[in-house]
Amino acid sequence: MGSRHRPSPDTDVRLPDATSWAIRDATVSLDTSVVVGILNITPDSFSDGNRWVEPAAAVDRALRMVDEGADLVDLGGESTRPGADSVPPEDEWRRLEPVIAGLADHDVRLSIDTTKYEVARRALDNGAAAINDVSGLRFSPDIASLCASSGAGLVLMHMRGEPGTMQEDVTYTDLLTEVREFLQSQATAALSAGCSRGQIVVDPGIGFGKSAEGSMELLGRIEELMPLGYPVLVGPSRKSFIGQVLGLPIEQRVEATIAACLAARQGGAALFRVHDVAPVRRALDMADAIDRVAGGRMNDQAERSQPAR
Repeated sequence: MGSRHRPSPDTDVRLPDATSWAIRDATVSLDTSVVVGILNITPDSFSDGNRWVEPAAAVDRALRMVDEGADLVDLGGESTRPGADSVPPEDEWRRLEPVIAGLADHDVRLSIDTTKYEVARRALDNGAAAINDVSGLRFSPDIASLCASSGAGLVLMHMRGEPGTMQEDVTYTDLLTEVREFLQSQATAALSAGCSRGQIVVDPGIGFGKSAEGSMELLGRIEELMPLGYPVLVGPSRKSFIGQVLGLPIEQRVEATIAACLAARQGGAALFRVHDVAPVRRALDMADAIDRVAGGRMNDQAERSQPAR
């Protein structure tokens, strides 16, 4: 991830080297930005609820996301929008199973957005590559052991409370410290359960129990999560903080989503969970290309400045 990593201005901590993410029998390189496509197969998701509930439509959408440049597709069978109610694991799996089966013969890496042990177990048994746990193991701690035994990737996110109540209290004494300490604690729990460091990705939880100002603060201070030593994923896509700042409806938040991703990338974020894969992919590819050229020139200048031997 090279030149976009910037240390926190108030620390001399050497940033650990996290250049790949282990997901089962594969690794995802983090030398360039990783795009994770959002595919909610639910009737009530905030942005695209009910659009992809039919398995055939969801399969087609997943394949289109891969064509547009998604490195993984994140399937969700339960809405985690603010105020959402939990659904039984049987209902969640009933939504997920036909889509996972429909993609089994295609080259699609699947992440499963779930907080439930039984759903995670079934998904991993059916070939999923990663589990994206928005509770950060608070709801089902044994998800960590599932990922450890299968080698699956594990995304740990910070969320205060649960989706149904998370926006009732968005006041923090020190937001960055609370998020960083939680992610460190839960990553340590995953290691204790047998996960390797290379399997773990952390997510500060943009919009999950945060005010609009808090979400923007996190995006602008991502570099302060870098000393944790884990790749950072951000998910600002189409979220309400964009609407609050710019007064835009959900369907007009693409450019602002790109801006949020680029801001987080500048601080060191490596993975970006988004609805609009193609435009975000292009923007991140351009930013990566600029970094490669700038980094190459800096290395050349450094070599030329060395004294002759």
